[in-house]
Amino acid sequence: MATVLESVDVNVPLSQTYNQWTQFEEFPRFMDGVESVRQVDETTVHFTTDIVGVHREFDARITAQVPDDTISWESTDSPHNTGTVSFRPLSATETRVTVTMTWEPETALERLGASTHFDDRQVKKDLQHFKEFIEGREVETGAWRGTITGGEVES
Repeated sequence: MATVLESVDVNVPLSQTYNQWTQFEEFPRFMDGVESVRQVDETTVHFTTDIVGVHREFDARITAQVPDDTISWESTDSPHNTGTVSFRPLSATETRVTVTMTWEPETALERLGASTHFDDRQVKKDLQHFKEFIEGREVETGAWRGTITGGEVES
């Protein structure tokens, strides 16, 4: 298993930052290698990726989501990955976004990338792109403020 832990501070209020992150279909605008994301339902997201020539499609299930706090997921198929994105206010106009992710490298190239911390650098770069994306907007592109516990949407 490989583990990634990266953070970025954005000059945007907490709710605006969180709201933008819930717009999963916008991920390709700031995540390298993510070709498309489709929200299947409130707890399932389908990813199409091409990272260093390795093309994959997989589903991720949102296991926990607390507005303005955290979003956690786990893949439902290969490649196996789990993670949490947390959002912490630093001030009324600044938020820290932290990504913690574990994943199972499957190919020799993926194992090499993990051992040389390519995955850490990629997540750090993607978070920097998110910072530029969200700071360059006056408002978020949308929001989903629901709560998910144990993979189930709370009413």
